[in-house]
Amino acid sequence: MAHASAQLIGDRSHQCDATATYTHDGTRAYVLCDGIDSNDEVQAWTRTAARRIARAAARSGDAEAGLRAEYDRYAAEPERKSPFADLPSACAVVAVAAPGKPLTVAWCGDVRAYTLTPGGELQRLTADHNMRRVFSRSRNVVTSYLGATESDDERKGTYGHPAIESATGATDVCRLLLASDGAYEPLEDSARDLTHYLDGSATRAANTFVTAAMEHASSHADNATVLVADLPAAPQSAHPEPVE
Repeated sequence: MAHASAQLIGDRSHQCDATATYTHDGTRAYVLCDGIDSNDEVQAWTRTAARRIARAAARSGDAEAGLRAEYDRYAAEPERKSPFADLPSACAVVAVAAPGKPLTVAWCGDVRAYTLTPGGELQRLTADHNMRRVFSRSRNVVTSYLGATESDDERKGTYGHPAIESATGATDVCRLLLASDGAYEPLEDSARDLTHYLDGSATRAANTFVTAAMEHASSHADNATVLVADLPAAPQSAHPEPVE
């Protein structure tokens, strides 16, 4: 299964987005993490977190199980319990493609997963964890992220959604797109059709997408990162479960 990622730093001091893939017994996990803040520590932490999520998700064969395992592991770090803790964190999305099974996706934060059908229909599988979703306020304030300590019930009680959400892809998926907010927001804000940037090979599509994001960004461009992967069709008995 061909895949590629591309990144541009924008106006940030550090590239704190990261992607990772991991394959276990034919099951492949694809991960994109968007680090919160911009410094050396966040950059290194986010890269490690992406690799750990990819490994956990591929080995479990399920996106939610893999992401939840790492979310819980970071949440259990004693130093994160302090109200004065200032430790690295990141938004995260993971997709898992297992032989003979539909694509599974899980996320925390405002990174996104899309799937593209052979007919060119783009379906968004994720719903942003940010204040725009909850109170129609700033989209720049996330309401869940890797490195948080709140449980599903605690997040749901405060923001109306759990700490981690999941979805299942359609049966006729041919291409997967994972994108950070710095990649999708400039194009969405400019009313661009995202499918226009997904033609050609995975490498070409990934580079075209982030380049276009920078061309349409505001005067303060964020890190822009995407991961594009070509996938085999899932069994026809599967049913899509997109997030509204």
